[in-house]
Amino acid sequence: MCNCVVKGYFIVSCKAMIPSFKNCISKAFNKTFILIAFLILAYCHLQAQEQLHFSIVNQYDGKIHGLSINGQTASPSPDGEYIVTGKAGDSILIKATDHADQTVSFEQLKKNPTVQLDKKFTWTDLINPTFYIVFGGLWLFLFIVFAETGLLAGFFLPGDSLLFIAGIYSYELFTHGLGINLHSDFLHLLILSLMVVAAGVLGNEIGYWFGKKSGPALYQRKDGFIFKQKYLQKAHDFYEENGAGTIVIARFLPIIRTFAPIVAGIVKMNKKKFTFYNIIGCFAWSFTMLFAGHYLYKIILDKFNFNLKEHLEIIIIGIVIITTFPVIMKLFFSKKKPIAPPGTEGL
Repeated sequence: MCNCVVKGYFIVSCKAMIPSFKNCISKAFNKTFILIAFLILAYCHLQAQEQLHFSIVNQYDGKIHGLSINGQTASPSPDGEYIVTGKAGDSILIKATDHADQTVSFEQLKKNPTVQLDKKFTWTDLINPTFYIVFGGLWLFLFIVFAETGLLAGFFLPGDSLLFIAGIYSYELFTHGLGINLHSDFLHLLILSLMVVAAGVLGNEIGYWFGKKSGPALYQRKDGFIFKQKYLQKAHDFYEENGAGTIVIARFLPIIRTFAPIVAGIVKMNKKKFTFYNIIGCFAWSFTMLFAGHYLYKIILDKFNFNLKEHLEIIIIGIVIITTFPVIMKLFFSKKKPIAPPGTEGL
C-alpha cells in the first residue's frame, strides 16, 4: 500500500514538473538561438567590412600637404600607405591643400590601390623642374635647354636640376615624347643626352651670334626686369679669368651659362674654337647630369629604399645651392672690373 502511494506521488509530481521543465528548456533554447543569430550577424557584418591599403600621389610624385580623408586628417603609415575600412558600395572623399578634391569608390581602390590627386597650378611651379617634364614633356624640356642660352631671358629657367630630374624620368620623357620604347634604359639615356647636346649647342651658337651682332648695343642697354648689366660684366670677367674653357665650365653655372656665349660673341672669339668648346661643354653637361640623375636614383632606391621622386625638393635645393654658390659669390662679393671694349679680340 505504501509503495503504491509513493509511486502515485512520484507520477503526479513528474506530471506537475514537466511543464516547468519544458518552459526552462524553451527559454534556454530561445536565448541560445538569439545569441547564435547575433554572433552570425556580427560575423557577417565584419566580413562585409574591408580594410584597404592604398597610396596617394600627385602628378609630380611630390609631397602632399593638408591631406584629409572623409573630413579627417590622414597620415600615412611608415610604409607610406593609407588605410580605410568600409564595405562594397562605400566611397571616400580625399582633399589636400592646392589639390583638386577626389572621390574614390572601394571598387576603384581594389582595382588600383594608387590614387592620383591633381595638383593645382601655383606660381612656385615655374621653378619646379618636374612641372615642365610633367606638363611639357620632351619637347618643352629640350626648348628650355635651348632657351637658357639661345634666348637672353632664359637665365631664370631651371637647368642643372632640370637635367638631373630628367634623368630620373628619362623613360617617361623618351617613350611618351617619341612614342617608342627601346626597352633599354641606357639607350633611352644615350639618345636623350644627344638630343640635349643638340639643343644646348644650338642655343650657345645663337647666343654667340647674338653677342657678335649686338655686343655694342648690349653695353649701352639699361637695366631692366630681366637684363642686368652686372650679369654681362660678371660673365665677361669669368670669361677673362678662364679663357676659352669658360664655354665648358659655364655649362654647369646658372646665369654664367646664359651670358658666356654672348660674351664670347662680343669679344669675337674664334668661331671654330668656340664651336669646339661648345660641343665639349654640352656633352659633359648633358651626359653627367642625365646619367647621374638616372643611376643615382636607382642605386639609392635599391640600396637604401629611399625614393628620390618623393623628395625632389631636396634634390632641387641641393643642386641650386651647389651650382649657384660660386655665381652668387662672384656677382655680389667680387670686385668690379672694367669691361673690355666690344672690339677686343678673344682667345
